[in-house]
Amino acid sequence: MMDSASSRSRLADFILLPGRLLLSLIFLHEGSVLASDISATVDTFAKLGLSAPVAFAVIALQLGAGLSVAAGFLGRLGALALAFFCLATAFLFHTNFDSQNELLHFEKDLAIAGGMFVLAACGAGSISIDRLLRKRAERMHPWLRAVLS
Repeated sequence: MMDSASSRSRLADFILLPGRLLLSLIFLHEGSVLASDISATVDTFAKLGLSAPVAFAVIALQLGAGLSVAAGFLGRLGALALAFFCLATAFLFHTNFDSQNELLHFEKDLAIAGGMFVLAACGAGSISIDRLLRKRAERMHPWLRAVLS
């Protein structure tokens, strides 16, 4: 019985890694595209009624939280941030359901948010920076373990 539980845990950790990488890919890509032509990004955001600081915040969120999820460094926090970002994006920008494309983007954002909520609930797994830091913290600084949990 113990072997099957241990095997399931190892299998889950190996599944979480590609899951994290795939979930983070869209944010890393979009954040880098937005950052690569910042003046066009600011112009696009202005057309949506959003200011330049909002554009910079979106880029920082997508890149920062995307890296967080991919590396499993403060992964729960990164996943939560991206989940709420996806919900906001869906409900603020993709509600014209007369357009099949908008409906698809709405559903995609909801699906990604769902995946991020699952990741936030279960954590990044053992193949993550969080796990390495937790192992070190347990040996060196017991109080740090609570911060990384």
